[in-house]
Amino acid sequence: MCVEIIEQFQKCHVDHPVGKFFGECTDLKIKLDRCFRQEKALKRKANFEESKKLKERLQAYRKENDERETDLTQSL
Repeated sequence: MCVEIIEQFQKCHVDHPVGKFFGECTDLKIKLDRCFRQEKALKRKANFEESKKLKERLQAYRKENDERETDLTQSL
């Protein structure tokens, strides 16, 4: 997602070996940080959705097992 900005940032460091210490590439660094934050937020949201699905499946599995256990104890 941020590959283009990373390449621009690296090129800036190569093109301005001394200027990078005096803010020559600061704008690109700010863009890169923002991009990384957006990427992280997207991943966090996807992981949260996946965990919700997993939690629902686990609850359904537990409920099914509880019902089976109840049926077994009642038949005895």
